[in-house]
Amino acid sequence: MALWVLKAMGWTLVWEGLPARQGVLIAYPHTSNWDFVIGVLAKWAIGIPAKFWGKDSLFRIPLLGRWFRWIGGIPVDRSGARGIASAMTERFQAAREADEFLWLALAPEGTRSLVDHWKSGFYPVAFEAGVPIGLILFDYRRKRVGFDRFVMLSGDRHADMAVLAEYYREHAHGARPELASPVRLK
Repeated sequence: MALWVLKAMGWTLVWEGLPARQGVLIAYPHTSNWDFVIGVLAKWAIGIPAKFWGKDSLFRIPLLGRWFRWIGGIPVDRSGARGIASAMTERFQAAREADEFLWLALAPEGTRSLVDHWKSGFYPVAFEAGVPIGLILFDYRRKRVGFDRFVMLSGDRHADMAVLAEYYREHAHGARPELASPVRLK
């Protein structure tokens, strides 16, 4: 049904499978509320039970918060998110030991507004847990959504971010391109 809705909206799903049972998916660019709708439809069409980080205030809204949790949402207090990264790293390590499926999707910009850098929480989570990063793309020009590129972080933030920037420069075009933040960490 979700794939049918995406196609009816004119979108093409880009999907070639996952390379591991655990990993982090980063969605870029996040410039519109439609990104969430398109992203959830893609998640359902693919059929993966990925978790996602979301702004904690959204989870406090009656019914909406319950629905977000039901579809895999994990509330994050963005004013002090340091603890969530280490907790998530431990969760990944436990999932690996138990051979459990765990993929976490997030928008590293942390907002739909233009910012001068990405939030860095995804980096230590993926690097310390030793899991791949899947590059989710939103391409509103060609109406494509999904992921077909995975990278293992090297620990060299500058080099790793250059790889991500190159991929997204070629493949991702936001609904509001002027709000796409530069692909870099603070």
